Amino acid sequence: MVLNYLWAAFFIIAFCIALFKLIVFQDVEIFQKLVTSTFDNAKTGFEISLGLTGVMTLWLGLMKVGERGGIIAIFAKAVGPFFNRLFPEIPKNHPVFGSILMNFSANMLGLDNAATPLGLKAMKEMQELNVDKDTASNAQIMFLVLNASGLTIIPISIMVFRAQMGAADPSDIFIPILLATFFSTLTGLTITALYQRINLLDKVIMAYLGTLILLIGGLIYYFSTISQEQIGVISSVASNVILFTIIVSFIALALVRKVNVYEAFIEGAKEGFSVAITIIPYLIAILVAVGVFRASGALDYLVGGIGYLLALTGMNTDFVPALPVAFMKPLSGSGARGLMVEAMQTYGADSFVARVASTIQGSTETTFYILAVYFGSVGIKKTRYALVCGLLADLAGVIAAIALAYLFFK
Repeated sequence: MVLNYLWAAFFIIAFCIALFKLIVFQDVEIFQKLVTSTFDNAKTGFEISLGLTGVMTLWLGLMKVGERGGIIAIFAKAVGPFFNRLFPEIPKNHPVFGSILMNFSANMLGLDNAATPLGLKAMKEMQELNVDKDTASNAQIMFLVLNASGLTIIPISIMVFRAQMGAADPSDIFIPILLATFFSTLTGLTITALYQRINLLDKVIMAYLGTLILLIGGLIYYFSTISQEQIGVISSVASNVILFTIIVSFIALALVRKVNVYEAFIEGAKEGFSVAITIIPYLIAILVAVGVFRASGALDYLVGGIGYLLALTGMNTDFVPALPVAFMKPLSGSGARGLMVEAMQTYGADSFVARVASTIQGSTETTFYILAVYFGSVGIKKTRYALVCGLLADLAGVIAAIALAYLFFK
């Protein structure tokens, strides 16, 4: 319901602002920009969906091989005690736990192309357990909020952009991003757990979370002691070695268990194509709405108004020029990326604004995109409190990113 009103609000606000510009400022091109934006973003949504088709076909095929070979069940058993408490609706040792774990792992390694089909696979499996097919289950909401919170251990793409824009040390935002995205994920988990009355003080949950905190702390310490070149090499090699090892292990175990891996792959791959087709209308809907909101200038007015109000309080407003990235990130990953690059071009790659923008870019995921695509892929219409929890996690990530940028760079 929230997404319904918000989607309509994007168009209505864009129309009102455009009409004001036409009448008051005689901007005769503003409505042309809005219409052009609708066509451009509809095309973009279709192209993204087509681009996902091949990736989803590949990974859902591999997932079917893993499922037949039994490795998904092994993954599910390894995380069972933790996930059984976070997802109490899902039966113990259910194969979906393996899909959820692999989706989270791909996100943490920055492997977006692999993460999406794995996430869609997990959503489909959870939908089979969902009693009310058009309403999001607690398990689906918990999964999407954690997915949208964007926990990332290696933000390699942002470091690459900073290197291309001439940053003296492209990896200087690595630790702030890691900390910011951790706060975002922890906030999303806590808020969703409160909604679902899950006891986070349970000793099993605390043991898993404590281990994760120690792991992230160790990684932060290790990467803080090596050079940017080493970080780039290690992260790239490690990510791809882990990814291809997973692929080979799926195939090898399936062969050991006498599974016809080729037929299993083809069966799963067929599912990937149908899922890609299903998400097209949902993706186009959200991209077009975001596009007209941005084209009307509404986003610029929003940022300018916040900057003015903050200035009245006497607060330091040096971070305000980076806020467009914060507002765009939940709506469009590519749009936020473009704004981040724009900040680097305008203020310099090593400026405070550029570093804030980079840290914000890595602190969260594209919440609206994820909700539209993942829920759309299984026909969920009633998202309940998923959007609220996702946006609160985004807010925590943005606040943490700004605070950490002041701590590290100011």
